[in-house]
Amino acid sequence: MIARKDSVGNSTSSEALGALLRYPDEELPARLAEAKAAAPESAQSFLAAFAAGAGTAPLRELEEIYTRTFDMNPDCSLDVGWHLYGEQYERGAFLVEMRQRMRGLGLKEDHELPDHLSHALAVHSRMEPGEARRFSDGCLRPAVEKILAGLGQGLNPYRHILSAILASLGAPATASPGA
Repeated sequence: MIARKDSVGNSTSSEALGALLRYPDEELPARLAEAKAAAPESAQSFLAAFAAGAGTAPLRELEEIYTRTFDMNPDCSLDVGWHLYGEQYERGAFLVEMRQRMRGLGLKEDHELPDHLSHALAVHSRMEPGEARRFSDGCLRPAVEKILAGLGQGLNPYRHILSAILASLGAPATASPGA
């Protein structure tokens, strides 16, 4: 089980919540239990709502919802760089940076791009607090907010996971006077 850490959003909760954004499979209930154990109190109600809505759904239905939501709708793509840079050159640089960070931290790549939100959250969980805050405010929060906006007003259980991620990141840092 992933243990909770006391920090400014860069705890194991980031990685555990990101794991819920992997393609659903028979391990989803175990990943949800780990996320509940690791997530801060601010994210717990969202995780409970996801469990209530998705916990009883057949796996096939969750697979269809996931594909329709994240793979077929570019507004909901889980690729952080897409939301930050679109098809601009900077996205390529961001992908390279994420790949280097993952390798440096010993994180394995899978079939998803290095800027996939699950990878970005795993990297975030291993950053020093100040760096994690900057990454959260400059990359994670803007991307997750855009993904949530892309969901529109319809019912979607993944809205709860994305909301839990935002809640776990805490309030954005504010600039100090004279900064």
